[in-house]
Amino acid sequence: MGNVQHRDVVVIGGGIIGAAIAYYGSKAGLDITILEKNELASGTSSRCDGNILAIDKDPGFDSQMSLKSQQLVHSLNTELEIPFEYRNPGSILVCENDAEMEAAKKWVSSQQEAGLDFKMLDRDDLRNESKYFADDLYGGLECKTDSTVNPYMLTYSMFYSAEKQGAKIHINTEVKNVTTNGSGQFIIETDKGTFTANKVVNASGVWAPKIGEMLDLDIPIFPRKGQLIVASRQQPVGLRKVMEFGYLISKFGGERTVDPFTEKYGVALVFEPTESQNFLIGSSRQFAGFDTRVDHEVTKYIAKRAVRFYPKIVDMTVIRTYAGLRPWTEDHLPIISQVEHIPGFYIAAGHEGDGISLAAVTGKLVEEMINEKETCIPIEPLQLRRFKGMVTN
Repeated sequence: MGNVQHRDVVVIGGGIIGAAIAYYGSKAGLDITILEKNELASGTSSRCDGNILAIDKDPGFDSQMSLKSQQLVHSLNTELEIPFEYRNPGSILVCENDAEMEAAKKWVSSQQEAGLDFKMLDRDDLRNESKYFADDLYGGLECKTDSTVNPYMLTYSMFYSAEKQGAKIHINTEVKNVTTNGSGQFIIETDKGTFTANKVVNASGVWAPKIGEMLDLDIPIFPRKGQLIVASRQQPVGLRKVMEFGYLISKFGGERTVDPFTEKYGVALVFEPTESQNFLIGSSRQFAGFDTRVDHEVTKYIAKRAVRFYPKIVDMTVIRTYAGLRPWTEDHLPIISQVEHIPGFYIAAGHEGDGISLAAVTGKLVEEMINEKETCIPIEPLQLRRFKGMVTN
């Protein structure tokens, strides 16, 4: 085996979740080593938009978890040395018919009851928001606390500070096998040599099940593909994140009145201005294995959907299109959990489209679990064991 290096905590995965674990872990005095098979943030973390959202979370546990993450990111903005384009403009959901407005009112009142800063918007509010909106939009709702970041920069910034706090980062180091030895340690074989570790955190996103298989562990995370268009902004179309209310419906699998292809590809409007004055337009949701090629048919429906809400951007210039994989779980909550029968093994994956939103709180929770502290939010709903006996698709 040659030279074996022993480490206390090894985190597999150098995306935004690994970065948050490295940052909060090293800050709390843990000896953390990151193993990443490619470059940092080269998977899902660089193929997504950059929102820290509560607007699209189920009221209750989900939205409280997002709120906690928003507060942590707000602090990171002053803690971290390298800025990550943090802005805090809030976000809005727009409705295109009476049924959606009714559903939006219920959504807003249940969020307000849960203590979140939500309010309804009418037609005039939308006009004030952007003169580019279609005239027939009814209104919508707003969440004041929503913020936006550059996900690549936030990942890089957390890793930069973690390294200064003593974390060790190995890029282009692919984990080939993980086993346990008789003395309660993990043996991690990589293409760059072998490590032993007291604790292992599986933060490999859509690839988390592959790491699980090495330990005969079934992790029910599946890749769900999503596409985005990057367009150049000739005019100031809008200053903050806008989604259609139907996005919630497509996220949680409800029915909406759209053409069959929009339904088939899970297309729903997401509009997000970037700091460089361009904008991102999404979104789609498909199960297509690990294929990240751009499907131009899907791009066409995303563009069509955007023009439905913003008719005047029909002649916008498309800069590029790209696709990423969301680590999907059946109940739309991540798995942030110890594994009871493999002491010292932790999972922090399965965030679907909320990895950027929930990275900070995930990093904090993993640090608290490893250090056996009281956690900043309840972790029962995030345990792996909740899937026992669940019907898998």
